[in-house]
Amino acid sequence: MEREGVELIFAYPGGASMPMHQALTKSQQIRTVLPRHEQGGSFAAEGYARATGKAGVCMGTSGPGATNMVTSIADAYLDSTPLVVITGQVPTFMIGRGAFQETDFFGVTLPIVKHSYLVTDSNEIPRIVKEAFHIAQSGRPGPVVIDMPKDVQERATKLWFSEKVELKGYDPKRVLDEAAIEEAVAMIMKAERPVIYCGGGIISGEASGALLEFMERTGIPATSTLMGVGGFPETHPLSIKWLGMHGSVAANNAANEADLLLALGVRFDDRVTGKVEKFCEHGTIIHVDIDNAEINKNKLVRLPIVADIAEALKRINELLEKAGWTRKTSGWPQYGVWREQVDAWKRDQPMTYEEEPGRIAPQWVIEKLYEVTKGDIFMTTGVGQHQMWAAQWFHFDKPRRLITSLGLGSMGYGLPASLGVKCAFPETEVVNIDGDGSFLMNVQELATAIAENIPIKCIILNNQHLGMVVQWEDLKYKSNRAHTFLGKLHAPTDIYPDYVKMCESFEVPCERIFLKEDVVPAIERMLASKTAYVLDVMVPYTEHVLPMIPGGMTYKDIITKPIRNADGTKGFGDIKVATAL
Repeated sequence: MEREGVELIFAYPGGASMPMHQALTKSQQIRTVLPRHEQGGSFAAEGYARATGKAGVCMGTSGPGATNMVTSIADAYLDSTPLVVITGQVPTFMIGRGAFQETDFFGVTLPIVKHSYLVTDSNEIPRIVKEAFHIAQSGRPGPVVIDMPKDVQERATKLWFSEKVELKGYDPKRVLDEAAIEEAVAMIMKAERPVIYCGGGIISGEASGALLEFMERTGIPATSTLMGVGGFPETHPLSIKWLGMHGSVAANNAANEADLLLALGVRFDDRVTGKVEKFCEHGTIIHVDIDNAEINKNKLVRLPIVADIAEALKRINELLEKAGWTRKTSGWPQYGVWREQVDAWKRDQPMTYEEEPGRIAPQWVIEKLYEVTKGDIFMTTGVGQHQMWAAQWFHFDKPRRLITSLGLGSMGYGLPASLGVKCAFPETEVVNIDGDGSFLMNVQELATAIAENIPIKCIILNNQHLGMVVQWEDLKYKSNRAHTFLGKLHAPTDIYPDYVKMCESFEVPCERIFLKEDVVPAIERMLASKTAYVLDVMVPYTEHVLPMIPGGMTYKDIITKPIRNADGTKGFGDIKVATAL
């Protein structure tokens, strides 16, 4: 691992991984951080990977230690995160006999890894480790598992290190199709209503610079998926923020009414497209992606280009420059009308929220955090309403600044992920935005933050409920609450659990906030702290994430404002929704 440049590993020891831990104590290069749960450690490794672009590394023992990392492996697989997961395993002569803490981890993880190894020969370790990091970080990134039986760890071996990786059948390099690129350029030059739709591939492909050059050369408005947030500056005049279920009206309208949609490093995920056959129904689509498996998988396109996105955009920019071609609003009458239309959507249908007297709007908290920090932080989140509000009301002008679980939607992600980000960037503030449900799932990692001196910051938007599920109860089930209240059933007015006392037990300062006027001073105190710090901000559980396109529906069905029920409470009235969430 040292030869692969590893500087950090999150590792929890157990019987089958002890020899590897003993070796780590002798490393002068690798920092070993002890998480308080293997899931926390693997999420932390993901956070490191997402923030740096380098493979995150985590390790656990056999059996439950390994299976505790399965969620993170699946998460990394769906979000294309480079992750190397090392697990202890029972000795080779006991495999298949139902030994203590034995699981077939190779088999368990087979559907959710990019590749996996069960090591049976200690002489193969140098080759396998080198291959694992190469596979995890090349092409479309993803997780790789190395399952290490205990007796293999303990065997004497002759170390031989190859400088090259040679893998038959695996070639992540893509040869640029010049004819396809030229066809794309011709389509761009003819388009009257073009829109850029970019995803996580822009960020993992280090293509943000080339994308911004393309945007400014062509004047084409850009939207992103949540995975692509930060792929272009969200405060740029050409930005229409992100699209999809809870995306902006402008982004959803523009993508669906475009005559040319430039899909760059995206999957056409259902949370983005809604009813996929109706997405950009009358437009022409160019799809550029490094993974040919994504081409025409969810959406048929006119021009597929399997390529490294940075190389493709660079070549497109070169051809446009060679042609002396740029389009500005003043010199392009048809396009000027389109730009005016997109700007009108941005101006006339912005994201909004209602403020209620005596209550703190969660969206307002995010706005204030942005104002105080001027956007210069890394943000992690859990999964739920708070995640959407964080992405809606904060503005990300740089890639890799929003670190969140999206494809899998793993609650409990935010706190441990922030540890990995902070280890990678100790001089930059890292703030985890969380909900009370998501925060509690890995709250034990506060102990890691203190014990390892990792001064992350957390803001809990505490509504005492599973807020996103509540929102769907309001939408589909007439607000009938089915196990979404997180407080005490026998004392529902109590604030439970008491995060102030819980944090105190971890020696983490925590403030509970009820009043708007206390929010900004508390944020400033939190950011000034040299240690981990938590703000427990009480917000109403009746708040909805809007805009919202109900699952399985189209951009024309978008809900932009709260609808009042007959009793005056927020709800969705008699809106009909598709069966898909």
